[in-house]
Amino acid sequence: MPITTLSSRELNQDVTRAKKASKNGPVFITDRGKASHVLLTIEEYNRLTRKKKTILEALSMPGLSTINFDIPEYSNLPNTVDFE
Repeated sequence: MPITTLSSRELNQDVTRAKKASKNGPVFITDRGKASHVLLTIEEYNRLTRKKKTILEALSMPGLSTINFDIPEYSNLPNTVDFE
């Protein structure tokens, strides 16, 4: 992804160039040699700011409550564990 850097003056003189360049990646706008703003396409902005799924949402499945899952009982398991 190419990185484009424009000074504020260059941006003011050719906004169309900046908009076209943003289709290929972020366009950094500088003020007095320091980056001060970034121009992105709306698609890239939306991608970066969309809500991320929580682990619970990622692992959940629609209709999960309708699945029968029987866990066998084990009556001969020890009640304590010896780690020594």
